[in-house]
Amino acid sequence: MTSHILNNAQELGRDQALPYAGEVTPEQAWTLLQADQRIVLVDVRTNAERDWVGRVSIPEAQHHAVQWSLYPAGTPNPDFMAQLSTAVPDKNTVILFLCRSGVRSRHGAKLATEHGYTQCYDILQGFEGDKDVHGHRKTVGGWCSAALPWMGAWMGA
Repeated sequence: MTSHILNNAQELGRDQALPYAGEVTPEQAWTLLQADQRIVLVDVRTNAERDWVGRVSIPEAQHHAVQWSLYPAGTPNPDFMAQLSTAVPDKNTVILFLCRSGVRSRHGAKLATEHGYTQCYDILQGFEGDKDVHGHRKTVGGWCSAALPWMGAWMGA
């Protein structure tokens, strides 16, 4: 099952000339994480976002937090690649990058690929997805809207 998902993601990535291996839906990411404990998710949101908004609920060994930008200023994290290298030293590891809505995760996947990582995938729609008609997130696309496991600080995270 995992090879089928990854092969399709890679094929679409080549067709779209993506600067990283490919893209997966939140549901596909969940399937991959459950099927193979060697696959990791790198959450590139800020620590504040993970603390205040929530985080995916997966085993710690598969979950790595490497901020793309720093809170509160939103400045780029100058140590992103060093922190990623520490968290995921094997450059052939399948890495699923996640952010709020799918923008920073693409940047993280691209930069990691440029630094020799061979299996970088963006999780489409991110953790919270797009805004709904009322301007709220978590109801249109993304990890939360797909009802995949997640928890927030108020849930005992």
